[in-house]
Amino acid sequence: MPHEQLEISTPKPVLSWAGHPLGADETKMARNVASLPFVFKHVALMPDVHLGKGALVGSVIATKEAIMPAAVGVDIGCGMMAIKTPFNADKLEGKLKKIRLDLEAAIPVGFNENKDIEKTVANWQAWEDFKELHQGVQRLENKAMKQLGSLGGGNHFIEVCVDTNEQVWLMLHSGSRNIGNMLAQCHIDTAKELAKLAETPLPDKDLAYFVAGTPEFQAYWRDLQWAQDYARFNRDVMMNRFKRVVEKHIAGGKATKPLLSVNCHHNYAEKEVHFGEEVYVTRKGAVRAREEDYGIIPGSMGAKSYIVKGKGNHDSYCSCSHGAGRLMSRNKAKNVYTLDDLIQQTKGVECRKDEGVLDEIPGAYKPIEEVMANQSDLVEVVATLKQVVCIKG
Repeated sequence: MPHEQLEISTPKPVLSWAGHPLGADETKMARNVASLPFVFKHVALMPDVHLGKGALVGSVIATKEAIMPAAVGVDIGCGMMAIKTPFNADKLEGKLKKIRLDLEAAIPVGFNENKDIEKTVANWQAWEDFKELHQGVQRLENKAMKQLGSLGGGNHFIEVCVDTNEQVWLMLHSGSRNIGNMLAQCHIDTAKELAKLAETPLPDKDLAYFVAGTPEFQAYWRDLQWAQDYARFNRDVMMNRFKRVVEKHIAGGKATKPLLSVNCHHNYAEKEVHFGEEVYVTRKGAVRAREEDYGIIPGSMGAKSYIVKGKGNHDSYCSCSHGAGRLMSRNKAKNVYTLDDLIQQTKGVECRKDEGVLDEIPGAYKPIEEVMANQSDLVEVVATLKQVVCIKG
């Protein structure tokens, strides 16, 4: 489905791939962003768009000479990684529970961290730049080291999946952990402070921004890139452990080579060229989808997920959705659904089935098939996956 232009009067238009009218609060959020003076050309909304902080989750915002730290959000570099293994699904027969328990022992989830710091983590070159980061995080270096190679909470997950050709895939969703969150908070506070001091008129205080060329902008941009690298490496470290656990159970511990590996952010900002101009592109819950870019669009646990290839659609700033998008808040999900519903909706998936993951029930998310149908001009599907093991943060 091609996009439509929202019928709102703003200095810059808003193009939407949502396929449905936005609610009043969502429209207000889109209007706020599209009214900012430094927004470039137009704002693009992805099919899974929903309310966020300051800006909509599922929005792509290109800006000239300015960046909004709250629009990038607090889980800097949050994203997905997937590898296609050489294994056939029949190799998993009778081993799912053992794999899940071993994974839970190998990769810390929630607020947990690693007891020991593994060699690849200790040797990560970016630790050398840690002392350059914001003063507010200097005491957190040891924690950041211990959390590298850990999943975190919320909607972060680890899944063993099988595609329509019965091929086994390993997939995970995680970000920059506590260190990314703390860096983001430090800079968001600074941006709000500056806006207050300068009495900058803002439609929403969460849209406070830094202007390119200022020391504050430079400090944020440096910390942002560092946290994005941390997030990507965090996924790499976990995926290596994940792969070893699976190989232990289905290949007698023999190391194998992935047939395809994809590692992409969906909460981040980059400098890119669009419509012939260099701009800062903030993808808040969106994946880059230039021609030949591989991306990952997960459904909820119990639904399908997709490996995609970008079509390089310029109107979307070469982007696509980052998932199904929530239909209801976590609290609402807990009030609407019961444990029986969770057991029913995750039938056939080896996962925790308790009150602690009720807010992640598939019914709390938009139907992923609908989201995919609305972005056929943004991506093509390379593989369709269904999870057989799911571990939630």
